[in-house]
Amino acid sequence: MVDVDLTQPPFTLLDEAGRDRVRTGIDLAYFDEEEIILDAGQPGEYVFIIHKGEVAELDTSVPTAQARIGHYTAGDLFGAISILNGKSRYRFKAEQESLCYLMPKALFNRLCQDYPAFAEFFRQSLAHKARLLTERRAEGGVTMAGFMLARISECMRAPLIVDESTSIASAVSTLNDSHSDSLLVGRDGRFGMVTKTDLLNALVMEGLESSSQVIGIAHFDLVTATPDQYLFEALVRMTRHKVARVVVIEQGAPVGVVELTDVLSYFSSRSYVVSLQVEQAESLDELVRASARTPELVRALMAQGVRLRFAMELLAALNGRIISKAVGFLVDPARLEQSCLMVMGSEGRGEQILKTDQDNALILADGTDWPDCQAQMAQITDTLIRLGYPRCPGNIMVSNPAWVGSEAAWRARVARWAASRDGDSLMNLAILLDAHAVAGNPRLLDTLRDEMFERCSRDELLLSYFARSTLRFSTPLTLFGSLKRPQHGIDIKKGGIFPIVHGVRTLALERRIRPTSTLERLDALAAEGRLEDRFAEDLGEALSLFTELRLKQQLARLDDPDTGRDANRVVVQHLSSLERDLMREALHIVKDFKQRLSHRFHLEY
Repeated sequence: MVDVDLTQPPFTLLDEAGRDRVRTGIDLAYFDEEEIILDAGQPGEYVFIIHKGEVAELDTSVPTAQARIGHYTAGDLFGAISILNGKSRYRFKAEQESLCYLMPKALFNRLCQDYPAFAEFFRQSLAHKARLLTERRAEGGVTMAGFMLARISECMRAPLIVDESTSIASAVSTLNDSHSDSLLVGRDGRFGMVTKTDLLNALVMEGLESSSQVIGIAHFDLVTATPDQYLFEALVRMTRHKVARVVVIEQGAPVGVVELTDVLSYFSSRSYVVSLQVEQAESLDELVRASARTPELVRALMAQGVRLRFAMELLAALNGRIISKAVGFLVDPARLEQSCLMVMGSEGRGEQILKTDQDNALILADGTDWPDCQAQMAQITDTLIRLGYPRCPGNIMVSNPAWVGSEAAWRARVARWAASRDGDSLMNLAILLDAHAVAGNPRLLDTLRDEMFERCSRDELLLSYFARSTLRFSTPLTLFGSLKRPQHGIDIKKGGIFPIVHGVRTLALERRIRPTSTLERLDALAAEGRLEDRFAEDLGEALSLFTELRLKQQLARLDDPDTGRDANRVVVQHLSSLERDLMREALHIVKDFKQRLSHRFHLEY
């Protein structure tokens, strides 16, 4: 039996018996430097697993200078697609003396037949392969299947529904008998919610008679979901809408209720109580303590295999709630109704998992009289620093009067930036396009976004200038299509994240797409037919992969702040074979996307 490392995908998709079949069925072969291991057009007879050495993948149909499209090292495998397709499309040549394990075609085919997931691995897109990487992170506690795939239907309670003629006294008795905290009351096909707190306030604070109809105190602005949605989405909605319950609707009728306590009990790790601690904070000091636990939540989410998209949604909602509560402690509610505090940049897109520099601004309704506004904005900036959001080096914060203004002042700024088209103006437009309201009156931001769309979306010259930034940084691939491997690492933010984010932002501006999340923008672009579904999905997975690799660096720097490690730089040599494979595919998708943008906005000129 050959001692070969089978701890990486796709061999993790086999059970132990399947891996034993691999160990007993493979041989070890030596290949000299420059020797052709598998030639283009040659029938596939083996899957090659590299033990030592390096192998180049060459496209013999193009000029020699452009032929090298892939690079494989220890732990990588090749040749499987040649078996599935009947012959090899490319040439594989040893770049140095190499030792490879050889899995015969017959064994490979039997494994594919007996283990469908193993076979599917070799036919999957980047999106599916990235999910394998997510699964590998799951370790103990709540598994990926339990956390990511749990549905609302698994955790909802049966709804307690009463007639509109029900009295408050009868409602109290019904709740006590059922040991519930809330009920629904129906009228004309609509349903409102009444909680124990509503009943108590009605009797004690408002002085209503116990014989009064309960429908008079019901809340009809329900936060709803469907039974087949992820339970994780219910937690996100509760956090975002500041509620403790979600009503489950199917075919227009309530079929269940999900309580925050149920969700937190289902996800038994104590890390998920962070959301509850934020809600229960009654002072800035308590909020600071709850906010300090978000890195712990991030670590738990990553360790338990939660898909990055869901993690980003939860953290975005949580950060927004933290900032909203902080502002609520500092600013009078009447002032908030006349203003809109917005976060921008990655925080506005909901893509900043760990807290980084502040990017925020304030819109004041025209005619607002707020004499000490700037002093309160400086207080907000200082408070956010206490909460873990560092000061912005570019001074894009509400403490800077340049990022505070009336509706008219903001319209004038947008007009000036759109007309100028210089670097700073374009950067300011990009920052503002990602704005998301976290406190105050969100309608003020909606109106400003409409103004931006009206000014910019049909201006072809502006869009061309705007899109040009996507070509600012080169894609970190060699001339031959393999990963660059500088000792100090690849800048994944410049080479991967920024081109996707800004390219999608440009298309969203052109199409007047309102969501600010890059992933939601991609969904909208695909729905409009602006991007093919498969390409939009792969762009989203590429962004998630780059973000996750960067997040690992950020968490490592949190563990050891003195290393001086740049969180944006990923050292290719430290990645697993699957991560290298995914990163190479993802960067080729980025390269393709940049070419599409260049063609659409005439950037080659």
